[in-house]
Amino acid sequence: MSRTGRKEIPIPEKVKVNISDYLVEVDGPKGKLKQTIFAGISIKNEDNILKVARQSDAPNYRAKHGLMRALLANMVKGVSEGFSKELDIQGVGYRAELKGKELHLNLGFSHIVPFQIPEGIDISVDKQTHLVVSGYDKVLVGQVAADIRKIRPPEPYKGKGVRYSNEVIIRKAGKSAGGK
Repeated sequence: MSRTGRKEIPIPEKVKVNISDYLVEVDGPKGKLKQTIFAGISIKNEDNILKVARQSDAPNYRAKHGLMRALLANMVKGVSEGFSKELDIQGVGYRAELKGKELHLNLGFSHIVPFQIPEGIDISVDKQTHLVVSGYDKVLVGQVAADIRKIRPPEPYKGKGVRYSNEVIIRKAGKSAGGK
């Protein structure tokens, strides 16, 4: 059996899980998430513990068993605690500023780049060069952080750009002076 799929998912007190034939709804203090259940996978809620099982050991069921369990665990954690990703902006004159539901990024272009903040995501700006993207949907938090990073990815020569806080950028040596 899948090692990930066998693990049980404890449900915190404030989280409610509703399981129907093909849909799982998880509702908590931070928000509400839905996930369709893959064919051949069954989910049971026994004494506030979610258990995921598969119909058979066929390769397609085995592949989806651990994935379904991981998605459910992320949903439960998201609606109870939430997720966050931290980004750092590095470069002379590079900065970020929040204006309502829009993030204005000054990243060395000839113009300020506006970024619409999607519903369910909170972005906080510290010191104009440190962003914290947080929310209850792990996929959406990661996607928003990746979209912000994609506007100006870090370059290897001077390290300028937007990077994850824990990301290590391998620097390259520039051109060396001298002819012979």
